[in-house]
Amino acid sequence: MVTMLRDKTLLGLIFAVLLMMVGVGMIVVILPQRVVSLDGNGHSVGYLASAFAFSYMLFQVPIGSLSDKLGFKLFLILGYLLCFLAGLVFFFATSSGLIFFARLLQGVGEAPVWALAPALLSVKYPMNKGKVMGIYNAAIHFGLTLGPVLGVVLAKVLTGNAVFLIYSFGCLAGAVVISLLVEPLTKKEGTSVSLFDLQNILKLIKQRKTCISLLGITLYGAGYGIFLTTIPTFLLQEKALSAVAIGLFFSLFYVAISISQVITGSLSDRFGWNTFMIIGLLVAAGGIIITPFLSGLLIFLPLTVASLGMGVFYLASMGFLNEIVPNSLKGTISGAYYLFWGVGMFFGPPIVTKIAAYVSFQASMTGYSLLMLLVASRMVKLFGWNRAASQAKISD
Repeated sequence: MVTMLRDKTLLGLIFAVLLMMVGVGMIVVILPQRVVSLDGNGHSVGYLASAFAFSYMLFQVPIGSLSDKLGFKLFLILGYLLCFLAGLVFFFATSSGLIFFARLLQGVGEAPVWALAPALLSVKYPMNKGKVMGIYNAAIHFGLTLGPVLGVVLAKVLTGNAVFLIYSFGCLAGAVVISLLVEPLTKKEGTSVSLFDLQNILKLIKQRKTCISLLGITLYGAGYGIFLTTIPTFLLQEKALSAVAIGLFFSLFYVAISISQVITGSLSDRFGWNTFMIIGLLVAAGGIIITPFLSGLLIFLPLTVASLGMGVFYLASMGFLNEIVPNSLKGTISGAYYLFWGVGMFFGPPIVTKIAAYVSFQASMTGYSLLMLLVASRMVKLFGWNRAASQAKISD
C-alpha cells in the first residue's frame, strides 16, 4: 500500500479528483437555489440533473473510443479544463439558461474523470487494480462528502457566487496536477489499441457477461439518482424529517459508498469481482425494500446499508468489466459503463417518482428492489460464486 501511494500517477489522480469533487460537493447544494433566484420559481430546477446526465451519456462512448486511440491522459486533462470553464460560466451566469449550459459542460468534463481514470489504473496496476480503484473512488466520494461541509463553513466568509470560483480553480489545479504527475501508458501497457465503433459496442452487449453486468449498472445508476432526488423528497414530505436530518442522510450516503469501495477493492482482488457484484446488489435491495416501513432516525439504518451495497456493486462491476475485456477496450468499456449508468440515472428517478405518486413510495421501492434481485439471481446463475468461472476474457 505504501509503495503504491508513492507512485506519481496514483497520487496525481487522487489529488486532482479530490480538488474537483470537493468543489462539486460545494456547488451541488447551491445550484438549485441559484436557478430559483434567477427564474423566480423552481419549475426548471429538475433540468439541472437532466442537463448533466444528457451530456454525460452522450460523450461517454466517443471519449472512451478516442482514449483507446489517443491515450487516457489527454482526455483527463481536457475534462478538468472543461469543468474549469463550467465553473466560470456558473459564476458569471445571469440566466438559468447559462446555468444549464454550464451543467452540459460539466457533464462532458466529468465523463473522463469518472470513467477513464479507473480504466487507466486497471492497466497500470493489473495485480492490484481492485485496491487502487477502490482508493480512487473512495477519494471521489470523500471529496463529495467534504464539499457540503466546507460550503457551509465558507458561506459565512464568502460573498455572492464566490463558491463557483473555488470549484472552477480547483478543477484548473486538477488539470495541472494531472499534466505534471500522471504518466502516460507505456508502449507495452497500451498495446493492441483498437478504435471503438458501433459494431464493437453491440458485440460487447451481446456477450452474456457484459450484458447482465451493464443491466445491473443501469439499475445502479437509477439507484444513485433515486438517492439524490426521490428518497430525500420522501424523507421530507412523508417522514417529516428536518433539513438537518437530510444533510445527515447525504453524509451517510457518501461516507458509506467511500468505505465500501476501500474494503471491496482489497477483498475483490482476493475473492473475485463477481462475488461482490452479487453481494452488492443483494445488500442494496435488502436495505431499500425495508426503508418505507421505518420512521425517524431509524430509517437511516437501512438506507446506509443500501448505500454500502451500492458502493460494493459500483466498484466490483467496474473491476469485473475491466478484467474481462482486453487492454485495447479498457477505455471503451469504461465509457460504456457510465453510458449505461447515465441512462439509469436519467430515466430511473422520474419513473420511480411517478410510481410513488400514483401508487405509493413503498410500491416503487419494492419494484425497484425486485429488479435488482432478479439481476443478482441471473448473475448467480451465469457467474456463480467461483472467481475462476467468471475470469475468461471476451475477445476484441
